[in-house]
Amino acid sequence: MRGAVRENLVEFIVNNYLFGEDTRTPGDDDSLIEAGIVDSTGILELIEFLETRFGIEVLDSETIPQNLGSIGNLVSFVEEKQGASGKPA
Repeated sequence: MRGAVRENLVEFIVNNYLFGEDTRTPGDDDSLIEAGIVDSTGILELIEFLETRFGIEVLDSETIPQNLGSIGNLVSFVEEKQGASGKPA
């Protein structure tokens, strides 16, 4: 499941924030905000994508870098939320 979640997230990030330039794809541990890939508006778009694509609910209290700050954090967050709800990727 981890590979499918990561693949979907990377595709969304490349298409929506990097305008298809996959050579600029950040590493799993790179900060999306510090790298200038995502800003505050981008975080809202990312949350909408997570909720729609993965069928999870992102609470206001969960909008922290430990959950949304990097591709690796996002994958772990989605998998944790899906595990709690029993929903597959």
